[in-house]
Amino acid sequence: MNEIQKKIISLKKERGALILSHYYQALPVQDISDAVGDSFALAKLAQKAEQDIIILCGVRFMAESAKILNPGKTVYLPFEAAGCPMADMICPDDVLSLRRKYPKAAVVCYVNSSAAVKAVSDICCTSSSAEAIVRSLPNRQIIFVPDRNLGAYVAKKVPEKEIILFEGYCPIHNGVSPEDAVAAKKASPEACLLVHPECRPDVLAHADYIGSTAGILDYARNTDAKEMIIGTEIGVYDILKRELPEKKFLMVKDEFVCPDMKKTELEDVLACLEGKRSPIELPENEMLGAKASLERMVSIG
Repeated sequence: MNEIQKKIISLKKERGALILSHYYQALPVQDISDAVGDSFALAKLAQKAEQDIIILCGVRFMAESAKILNPGKTVYLPFEAAGCPMADMICPDDVLSLRRKYPKAAVVCYVNSSAAVKAVSDICCTSSSAEAIVRSLPNRQIIFVPDRNLGAYVAKKVPEKEIILFEGYCPIHNGVSPEDAVAAKKASPEACLLVHPECRPDVLAHADYIGSTAGILDYARNTDAKEMIIGTEIGVYDILKRELPEKKFLMVKDEFVCPDMKKTELEDVLACLEGKRSPIELPENEMLGAKASLERMVSIG
């Protein structure tokens, strides 16, 4: 552990702060965190946090969710410009337009979205809870925003529902092609291919396992397979390579990196603890609407 990590841990205790990190964060940032998880796990931890300060090492929508679920806390996003290209693809007017077109539909909003979009949705979901949440709704028609790939995956799993897709996507996961999947499996024929449902349907067709970030990690830890191809952001590969040196891990393609997730550095976390960052603030109407959608997700998930 280096000096800046030691300083962060000392200040964290002194100031009564909780540091939460997404699996896609760099390992040195994960190492000073109180918990590391996927979006759903981080949302639950933020909601139950007793500490006065929450530092969310991830991207903006995650820090917004932490603030919404625990509004009395001071919430920081260490690198304030860490955003999500998928979240930027949709705005509240897009959701309201779909509501007018499909008045009997419920709106399921993937957490990779802004507080403003969550506020005009009925319920949020994560990749691990999307299927269960869609099944739980009485509506036959479901407007699924913003990720068309996750929505298409859920549509296959829940054929009794009519899933209306918005044309958003994660540029990082959507950048994987079926040719990438075929080439990776051809190069390592004994390896299992583990893929996140944010990838395209024609990539999922080649997968041996499809699951959330946490699901991929759990599968890799528990399977008897000794060789695996990772079909999600490289942060998962980094975790598994360090944690399970007896197994062989490969990436489905080179440069499978979320630039926004990698923006957070230890100096940014330290700046939050030293009061050199501005906390997350949201309009009251967004807070109330988004809180209802997020709380419904947490209660079902």
